[in-house]
Amino acid sequence: MTEARLLVISPVRNESRHIKAVIDAMAAQTRPPDSWIVVDDGSTDGTLELLTEAAPALPFMKVLTAPRVQLSDTADRLLHAADARAFNHGLTFAPVYTHIGKIDGDIELPAHYWQELLGRFRDEPALGIAGGVLVEPVGVCWKVRGASNLEHVRGALKLYRRECFTAIGGMHEMLGWDGCDEVLARMHGFATRSFPDLAARHHRVAGSAQGRLRGLRRLGRSMYVEGYPPLWVTARSLKVAAASAPRGISGAAYLTGYVDAAVRRVPRFEPEGYRQHLHRELRSRALGKLKAIGST
Repeated sequence: MTEARLLVISPVRNESRHIKAVIDAMAAQTRPPDSWIVVDDGSTDGTLELLTEAAPALPFMKVLTAPRVQLSDTADRLLHAADARAFNHGLTFAPVYTHIGKIDGDIELPAHYWQELLGRFRDEPALGIAGGVLVEPVGVCWKVRGASNLEHVRGALKLYRRECFTAIGGMHEMLGWDGCDEVLARMHGFATRSFPDLAARHHRVAGSAQGRLRGLRRLGRSMYVEGYPPLWVTARSLKVAAASAPRGISGAAYLTGYVDAAVRRVPRFEPEGYRQHLHRELRSRALGKLKAIGST
């Protein structure tokens, strides 16, 4: 059996509040990565300086700066897939690897994270994309967020088997890349899974870096780009409205992002067979829920 070679790439921007915890957690791994490439994407808060100071103490850590992209200070960088571009820039400097991970600059991993996750890839040859779940700050507590669908792996902490990463065409530089990659992986016969027992601390609520409502509008737009049907998105917006602050307005922001993208005819992700596969999965999931309700 080929020995695992783990490459991790972290696109970061303005993470000076969290980056030390991220570095300390990586240094404490029971199975550290063979190579950790951190790509600073134009930080203005001292993040790059903190990374540069820390790198000599970690022999597997390399710090790069991403090519400058002409975006205004107020532009929505996630909307323009800045993190995917920075990730792919880091990939051009990558050594040989069997597994490739993406970890954001505000994710604090438990010490056994890579050891456990690589073990699960070893034990399940069909596993193509996997990761832990995120716990996020809610008041003075840490609570799991977004773990209801365990086939979905959060974009902030993904690990790919190299064969899967190659089959799906790598990381696509587009809004919604972290949903499209999983559908593509399953199209190619790979499994995708989040493991609830591998919980990492996410020091900032997902999508909130440039405002919570802005993040929800972006998420709605992403659902359009990824090919989700209007009925599914409308139902989802009701769930968002009930579960996410600010109540009610959150769901409206989510739905508005989808409708705006449809009105503007934003280009959608449409490789051959992708949309059909996604809709089959959604129908299967809905039927499964109906059967579960009927059996209670």
